[in-house]
Amino acid sequence: MSAASCAFPVQFRQPSVSGLSQITRSLYLSNGSAANNKLLLASNQITSVVNVSVEVTNTVYEHIEYMHVPVADAPSSLLYSFFDPIADHIHGVELKQGRTLLHCAAGVSRSAALCLAYLMKYHAMSLLDAHAWTKACRPIIRPNVGFWEQLVHYEFQLFGKNSVRMLSSPVGPIPDIYEKEVRFMIPL
Repeated sequence: MSAASCAFPVQFRQPSVSGLSQITRSLYLSNGSAANNKLLLASNQITSVVNVSVEVTNTVYEHIEYMHVPVADAPSSLLYSFFDPIADHIHGVELKQGRTLLHCAAGVSRSAALCLAYLMKYHAMSLLDAHAWTKACRPIIRPNVGFWEQLVHYEFQLFGKNSVRMLSSPVGPIPDIYEKEVRFMIPL
């Protein structure tokens, strides 16, 4: 299934980087500021907020379930052990007709990585397709290299094959989808 052929039964709004970015019918990504905006949460009918950070404190609002994944945005941080529990949580919220907001500080790395894991597990997307889909919905996503390595491992665990490979580059290991970008970097 390619990202282009994925037809979630939802009408998506234009991608947003400052507000909430809708990924599926029941999953949104955002930064920490948007996650603490009561009006945004209410207008998008968010019933569950997953905070994937150590630096953002959530304002707790009634009728919203909160989960905390205390992980720093560092390549050495272990996010892998949260892939299944958070994917299962998002799926459980969806089964109850709820909506989950997944956020970190900027909505770029940690929350995006957990989103990719969820799409692989519950929408049977390859890592490559999950990334393309999520990037189309939230163009600023860019999981750090450590999270990419963990996602590549997770994809192999789920499907027995990989759609993204880690490569050596002048700037260190990178996922192969960034190869052209790194090749065209001008040395300083």
